[in-house]
Amino acid sequence: MVVLLLVAANVINLGADIGAMGAALGLLIGGPIQLYAVVFGIVCVLLETFMSYARYCAALKWTTLCLFAYVAVVFAAHVPWGTALASTLIPHFDFDKSHAMAMVAILGTTISPYLFFWQAGQEVEELRRRHVKALCITPREAGPELSRIRTDTIVGMGISNLIALCIIFVTAATLNANGVIDIQTSSQAAEALRPVAGVFTFALFAAGIIATGMLAVPVLAGSSAYGISEVFRWTEGLDHRPKEAKAFYAAIAVATLGGVALNFTSLDPVKALYWSAVVNGVLAAPLMAVMMVIAMNRRIMGRLTLPRPMLVVGWLATIIMALATIGFFVI
Repeated sequence: MVVLLLVAANVINLGADIGAMGAALGLLIGGPIQLYAVVFGIVCVLLETFMSYARYCAALKWTTLCLFAYVAVVFAAHVPWGTALASTLIPHFDFDKSHAMAMVAILGTTISPYLFFWQAGQEVEELRRRHVKALCITPREAGPELSRIRTDTIVGMGISNLIALCIIFVTAATLNANGVIDIQTSSQAAEALRPVAGVFTFALFAAGIIATGMLAVPVLAGSSAYGISEVFRWTEGLDHRPKEAKAFYAAIAVATLGGVALNFTSLDPVKALYWSAVVNGVLAAPLMAVMMVIAMNRRIMGRLTLPRPMLVVGWLATIIMALATIGFFVI
C-alpha cells in the first residue's frame, strides 16, 4: 500500500513537472504546449533507458547549475530583504486546517519518501560500480563511504532548500505583492512575472522550470521503479541494460508516460502537485519510523547501527513529521 501511494504521488508529480516544462517552453518560443509535454516525456524515458548511467548522471550534474537561475531571479526582483529574512526566522503560523495542510506539504517536499528509495538504490549501484563490497560486510572500511554519503546529502539538501527559499522570496515579492494569488499552472506564474519583474526575470524563471523538470523526472520515475521492483523482486538498477531489467525500465516508462497522460485531463496541475506533497508528507512519518527501527537493529546493520546523536535527531524528525500529520487530520 505504501509503495502504491508512493507511485501515485510520483505520477502526479511527474504530470505536473512535465506539463510545467511544456508550458515554459511554450512561453519562451510559442507553440503547442501539450505536444511539448509529450516530447519531454518521451525524451526523458529514452535518456533514462538507453543512455549510459555514467553519461546521464554527468549531464544531470551540469543541469543542476541551471537551478541557480532562481537565485538570479531573486536579485533581479525587488525583494524587501529585511521583511523576508525576519519572516523566515520568525514564521507566523495559524492553527487552522489550511496551515496544517501547508505544513504537511512543506515537510513532504523536504523529506520526500521517494528520496529514500532513490538514494538507497543509487548508493548500492555506486558501490557496485566501483567494485566496493557492501558496507555491512566490511564495516571497518565503511568510514570514508559514509563520510562521502553524509557530505553529498548535506550539500545537496542545503542547496535545494536554498533554491526553494529563493523561489518563495521571488513569489512573495512579485506575484503576492501585486495581488496575484490564484495561480493554476507554473506557466501562469512565469507569465505573471513578465509585467511585474521584467522580461529577464520571466525568462530566467521559465528556463528554471525546464531545468528543474529535467532533473525531477528521472528521480521520480526511477524511485517509482525501484519501489515496485523491491516489492516484486525484479532485477533493478540503471546500470543494467534494458534487456537485463525489462520490468524495471518498463516501470520507468509507464510512470513517466502516465504523468504525460495527466496533461490531457482536466486535472489542475498546481493543486495536483500540492496534494502529492501532502501525500508524501503523510507517508513520510511511517517510513521514517521503519527506517529508524532498521537502523537500530544490529541483526540487520551489524556494527553500522546509528550512533546515539543521530538516533536522537532521527527520532525527533520522525516525531515532528508524525505530529504534523496528526495535526492535519485532527484540526
